[in-house]
Amino acid sequence: MLKKLIDYFTPSYTHLKNRTAFLLLLLTAFLIRFPFFFRDYVDRDESTFILVAQSWVNGHLPYTELWDIKPPITFLFFASVIYSFGKSFLAIRFFGTLMVVISAFFTYKIGEKMGSKKLGFWSAVICVYLQSMFGSLQGVMSEHICMAFFMAALYLIISSKKGYRYGMAGLLMGLAVMTKLNMAYAILFVGLFVLFDHFSKKEFQRGMLRSIGYGTGILVIIGLTVLPYYLQGDAGLWWKSVVKAPLEYAGARRYSILKISPLFLILTAFFLFAWKKRLLNFRERSVQILLVVVLGVLLSFLRGGRINGHYLIQLHPVLILLVALVVSKLTYFKRFDYRPYVLFLLLLLPVETYLEYAAVVKNKGAKGSFFNGEGIDVPKFIIANGLETKDILFLEYHIGYWVLGVNPPTKAATHPSNICKSEMFPFYDNPRTTGVEEIRFIMETIRPKTVVIRKNKSIFDKKLLEENEYINAYLPRHYRLFETIDRAQIYQRLE
Repeated sequence: MLKKLIDYFTPSYTHLKNRTAFLLLLLTAFLIRFPFFFRDYVDRDESTFILVAQSWVNGHLPYTELWDIKPPITFLFFASVIYSFGKSFLAIRFFGTLMVVISAFFTYKIGEKMGSKKLGFWSAVICVYLQSMFGSLQGVMSEHICMAFFMAALYLIISSKKGYRYGMAGLLMGLAVMTKLNMAYAILFVGLFVLFDHFSKKEFQRGMLRSIGYGTGILVIIGLTVLPYYLQGDAGLWWKSVVKAPLEYAGARRYSILKISPLFLILTAFFLFAWKKRLLNFRERSVQILLVVVLGVLLSFLRGGRINGHYLIQLHPVLILLVALVVSKLTYFKRFDYRPYVLFLLLLLPVETYLEYAAVVKNKGAKGSFFNGEGIDVPKFIIANGLETKDILFLEYHIGYWVLGVNPPTKAATHPSNICKSEMFPFYDNPRTTGVEEIRFIMETIRPKTVVIRKNKSIFDKKLLEENEYINAYLPRHYRLFETIDRAQIYQRLE
């Protein structure tokens, strides 16, 4: 009985069509991510992308009215969804799921090219899982969008030697780097590989032409993102926000090398093992391209000095393929039917998904809505009780600005943590120079009537002693706690 069940859920790889593979990946991603469609936010960055995108839909280019450090294509993705479907959490999360599926599908296609449909398919399934579980990955992150473009471009380069495909790959790589700037290292390394790969085969002219096509595609996309700013005479804002600010941010927010070294040590050990046991053919072109990408991504982590959980999305699809190639050659896995264990693991892993399904049902029973979270419930309460929303300040749950249809009180408050990132202020001409000056200007000059914070949590990063000291002293003197909704506290200004 168990064997029949396993056979039923195992696709026939020989006859597996692209359409079937895509639909199976879409179904897998949808089932894992669906309950999170109804949450107010999964990661604070996602809320910020939505706010800047809504500002764009309202007629204001990114960085002009609201500001965040990501490149323009990140905001264009969200703006396109909002423009087409309105203020819809469901639409944003669905198209985010589609981005995950696209990157997984091209992982499948690359795996099929390098090994077999079986290798490609299971690599793609694992790709879906690793981009959809643990921490903030159920939200729509810039990495999800970036890797959809990047993996499609990588497939074009690995699968075909036709010259025009390198131009198409360049366009996709341009979209990728204008979604996530640190992918520039991997994209540059791939371009150099294309050039020198042909040089080594004495096809100098062909290699040069393909490299030019690849580079031109990237520059076309970058140029198109600059064009709107140039036309309104503000190309300098693009340069400062897209290029200079991320470089400054990376230098100012570095972790200790000890925090990022474990990943480098693990990967070094893996590749040494694969080389010593001859489990990877390091002379194979497709393997070399994947290795070049891994090196590029790792270099970006090293240069940035930090690795957040969602950063690893940039590494997952490529690394999964290399690991799958190694595992497929280990004789240990050829001795027994491992499918029952794989099926059990796949059913066990999405624990967060099962808990979220339960939470959505519970919220529907308790509050009459599938949509849940303080970022939704607090705006509902504010509207129902007629509280002032002009210049309202969300120091947590800032997706509430979007739900209420208002803007943050200052450009720096687009993301609550940006209030204290004084190293970013010069790049959008903020007249204040420190985080304390910014929060003091908001509280003492703008004087928001309503302030929302999170209960029992430091308002700003615990390392920011001066900013926390100021806000913790100011709130009790000038505000009273009006209501607590789950973990959110709503404060009203004293007259």
